[in-house]
Parts: sequence; C-alpha cells; structure tokens
Amino acid sequence: AVLEALKVGYRHIDCAAAYGNEKEVGAALKEAFSTGIVKREDVFITSKLWNTFHKPEHVKAALNDSLVNLGLQYLDLYLIHWPISFEYSGEDFFPKGENGKPKYSEDSYIDTWKALEECVDEGLVKSIGLSNFNSVQIKQILSASRYLPAVLQVESHPYLTQEKLIEFCNEQNIAVTAYSPLGSPDRPWAKKSDPSLLADPRIVEIAQKYGKSPAQVLIRFQTQRGVIVIPKSVTPSRIKENFETTDFRLSEEEMRFLESFDRNWRACVPAIEVNGKSVPRDASHPYFPFHEEF
Repeated sequence: AVLEALKVGYRHIDCAAAYGNEKEVGAALKEAFSTGIVKREDVFITSKLWNTFHKPEHVKAALNDSLVNLGLQYLDLYLIHWPISFEYSGEDFFPKGENGKPKYSEDSYIDTWKALEECVDEGLVKSIGLSNFNSVQIKQILSASRYLPAVLQVESHPYLTQEKLIEFCNEQNIAVTAYSPLGSPDRPWAKKSDPSLLADPRIVEIAQKYGKSPAQVLIRFQTQRGVIVIPKSVTPSRIKENFETTDFRLSEEEMRFLESFDRNWRACVPAIEVNGKSVPRDASHPYFPFHEEF
C-alpha cells in the first residue's frame, strides 16, 4: 500500500510503533528510494511514541527502534501518540494486570516532551508534536517547551468537526492533522448501530453533484479547512481515488452544512464493556484527554 501510494503521488507517510507494521513500511520505502520512485528528502515521514515509552529514559530508544524498522536516519515528525501512559513492559505494548485491565502509569507528558526535544537536538527528528491531546494539555506543553509542537493529530470528520480545537491550534501556530477522516469504517470494533459517514445520504448527495465519491468529499472537507488529512486505504483504486480531490471545491454553504453534522462522535476511542454498555477504556486515567470540551 505504501509503495502504491508513493507511485500515485502521496508524499506524507503516517506511521506509529503501535501499528506494528513499521518494518513493512520500511521495506516499501527502501524499494521506493532504490528504484527512484521518490527521494528520501521528498517524503514526509511521521511516527509516534507509544504509551509504554513515556518515561524520559525510554523515549530515545523508542525513536531509534522506529528509525531502524523504517530504515531511516531521521524522522520528519515524531508525535506523542496519547497523553495517557502505560507501565513500561519491554516489547509488550499493552501490559495488563491480573484483572485484565491495562497497567497504567502516570508519567509526566511534559517530561516526555523534554526528552523529545533532546531528540531534535541530536538530529533524530526534525519536528515534534502531539496526538490526541486536548487544549488544556497542549497549553501545559507550550508553557514548558523549548520547541513548540509543530502538529496536533486528532480524529476529525463531519461527525467530530473539532472546530474549537482547530481554532485554538491555529492561534498557537500548530498545524492540525485529521486521522480517521472517513470515520474508520473498517475498524474491528464497529457496531451495527454506529453512524456511517460514507453511507450518509446527505454526503452521498453532495458527492453525486460533483461526480465524486463520499470519501473524496470527506477528504476535501478537511483540506478546504486547512487541515492536513491522512486517509487510510490498502486498495490501489481507493488510494488513487483518495488522492484525486483537488479538482473540485465545496461551496461555503456545503462546508457549513457538513460542519452542522457535528455530534461529538468518536470512532477511535479504545472501549470496554461495563454492565453491557460500551465505555472508554481509559476514562479513569488522570490524563484521559476527552473529558475537556476541546
């Protein structure tokens, strides 16, 4: 999929240690560089620090592991994946106690940030940023940082427009990247009762007007707001389709209409069943980011 995306014209590759595929991505990058599809300096490569590596002494080692797996000398961007931290457990990314619940830790993400800043000093990464942080947590980082966060990556789509958070980031000169812009329809934990962006008749109608797919409308919605967007696909035809979103423009009325769909619905929050009800798995952690309004 990575090789196909680079052939089509994509130049931003979003990775994470927790995705478990950095070696495969690295193999695709090696082939792309060696065959002349792209040069390293023409590709923007992001990865993320996982929750078990928040203690400052683990940060550089985790970054180096990603570099080795990706076959790179440096990253363009390295993000703290979540403000929440787990106990360090070697290669076990999801340590659990005897009760089956995650083994949490309360490592200071400010200390984690300072360790990331040292990685910038050493040339291991060009820019650093955050993922799934709220505005209060970002302010804490800003007040203690030498290097400002370059990017905030968060879930965003018409059912979760994130307007206030985006406005806050714009004021702080922090770029925003939208993950799950299509609502992550292939997520394994999806329920039949969950809303579907791609099947929403209002979005389908807009897509038909422009001779586009609902996915293309959802991607255009983000780029027209000045938001970086990282759609996920492994199908060559979908990869190509998702790239072809620059030849039409949504009207201001359509943009406002899509923003009106906001219902604060998240597709990508780890959840557990409690008394037959799905609840956020990490809601009791003091750094859980979604208790704040934005």
